[in-house]
Amino acid sequence: MRFYVDPASAPAVWPTGHRAYITSFDGRVHSTRVDFDDRILTFRRQQQESGKLHIPWAIPGRGRPVVSTTSLPEREQPYVLPLELARGKLAEVREQAAVWQQLRMVMPPEYTRSQQTAFQLLARASSSQDDLELTCRLAEESLRNSFDAAELLTREYVAQRRASRPAAGAPRSALLGARLDADLLNLPIADRLPGVFGAVAVPIEWNAIEPDEGNYSWDAVNRVMAYAAEHRLVMRGGPLVDFGPGGLPNWLKTWQNDILNLPSFVCDFVETAVSKYMGMIRLWEVAASGNTGGALALSEDHRLAIVARVLETASRTHSDGQFFIRVDQPWGEYQARGQHRLSPLQFVDALLRSNLGLTGVNLEIAMGYQPAGSLSRDLFSISRLIDLWSQLGVQLHVTLAAPSSMEVDSAGDDDLEVIPSAPAGAWTPAAQEKWLTETASLLIAKPAVTGVFISHLSDAIPHYYPNAGIIAADGTPKPAFASLKAMPR
Repeated sequence: MRFYVDPASAPAVWPTGHRAYITSFDGRVHSTRVDFDDRILTFRRQQQESGKLHIPWAIPGRGRPVVSTTSLPEREQPYVLPLELARGKLAEVREQAAVWQQLRMVMPPEYTRSQQTAFQLLARASSSQDDLELTCRLAEESLRNSFDAAELLTREYVAQRRASRPAAGAPRSALLGARLDADLLNLPIADRLPGVFGAVAVPIEWNAIEPDEGNYSWDAVNRVMAYAAEHRLVMRGGPLVDFGPGGLPNWLKTWQNDILNLPSFVCDFVETAVSKYMGMIRLWEVAASGNTGGALALSEDHRLAIVARVLETASRTHSDGQFFIRVDQPWGEYQARGQHRLSPLQFVDALLRSNLGLTGVNLEIAMGYQPAGSLSRDLFSISRLIDLWSQLGVQLHVTLAAPSSMEVDSAGDDDLEVIPSAPAGAWTPAAQEKWLTETASLLIAKPAVTGVFISHLSDAIPHYYPNAGIIAADGTPKPAFASLKAMPR
C-alpha cells in the first residue's frame, strides 16, 4: 500500500512514521515494513487483503496521536495520506455518534458544528485531488476538526454518564487504586493515600518472593497487606507470574525449554501464594504480559498454555476468588514486529473459551514510552478501545502510566525512553495530570470498567515506567495526586 505525503509535511512524518502498521478486518496487526522514498510512504506485508493503516500523525495542539484510515484495498495508484486519514477519523467519529445516539445520548451543538465542518472540508479535499498541495491542506483542516468533534463527543459522553448515575440511583462501581510497594510505607506520604485511593495493588511477584529456588520471603507482602487491612482498602494481589522482561526468577532459565516441568514450577508458586492469602485477598492478577512475553525464551503458544494452567490452578485453589490477567499494549502494536501470531483480544478470547475461571482483564495503557507502552491516542480512541474489550463480557481493570518529565529517571527501567507524545509535545507534571485525570474520568464512566489503577505511586523507589509516579522522588506530590483526590467518584 502506497501513500502520497505532502512535500511540506514529509520531513515531519518519518520520525514516527516507521512505527505505523496495517490491521486486517478482524483487528489483527500485520507485520509491516515501512519505506519512505521522496514523498511516497510504502507499507509492505505478506497479505494482500484490504486493511487499515494506523500511523502517528502530528495534530496541532494534540501531539502525535495515532490516526487510522478506513479499510483500503491495494492498488497501483498511491493514496493521498492526509485525505485518507481525514476520511478515516471522520468515519470513526460519525459511527460512534450514531451508536451513542441510539443509547439516547444528547448530541452537543458544538460537536455537530465541528463534525459538519470536517465533512465539508473533506468533500472539498476529495474533489481537489488534481492539486495535491490543496488536497493535503484541506484534509489536514478536516482532520483537525474531526479531532475537535471527537473530543467534544467524548467529554459529553462522560458528563452525561456521570449525570445519569445519581438519577438512576446507581452507586459508583469502579475502584480507584494504585500499586503500593512496601518501601513506600516508610515515607510520610503513606498517611495520605487512603484519602485518594480505595484500593491497592499488592505486589506479589514471584521473582521478588522466591529469588532462590525454595527460599521464600513474604515480609514485604505482609507489610503492605497489614497497611491495606488497617485502612480498609480493597486489595488485588499480583501479578503472581510476570512474563515480561525480567519478570520470572533467574533460576527458571534451567527449565525454560522443558515444556513439562516448567508449568509445574509456575503452578506450584501460584498455588502457594493463593493458599497463603486467600483469606484476605479475593481479587487476583494471576499473570501479566502473557500476550507480549520477553521472559526467558518462551514462545507465544508456550506462554498461552502456561497462563491457562495458572488460571486453572488459581481457580481450583480459591473457588471464590476473582482472577484477572494483565494485557499490555492492548492495541497490539507489538505484532507489527512479526513475532506474535495472536492479537491481544485473541489471546484473551482463547482463555475465555477454555472456561478456566477468568473473571476479567487488566488493560495496561502506558502513554509516552518506547519500545514498550502504547502509541499516543486521544480520549476518543481510548473510549473505543474499552468498548471493544467490553464485548468479551468480563470485568475490565485498567492500569495507567504517563510520564511527568522528559528527564532521565535513574530509578526507572534503562530500556525505556520517554517520547514527546503529550498533547503539548513534551511531558510535564501538568501534562501528566491532565492525561491521568481525563483518562480516569472516562474509564470510570464505562460500565464494564470496575477498577482503575495507577501503575506506581512514587519515583523514589525502583519502578518500570520512568517518571510515571504521582509523587516525586523527593516526596513532593505531583499535581496529578491532588487532582485524583478531587476527582468526582
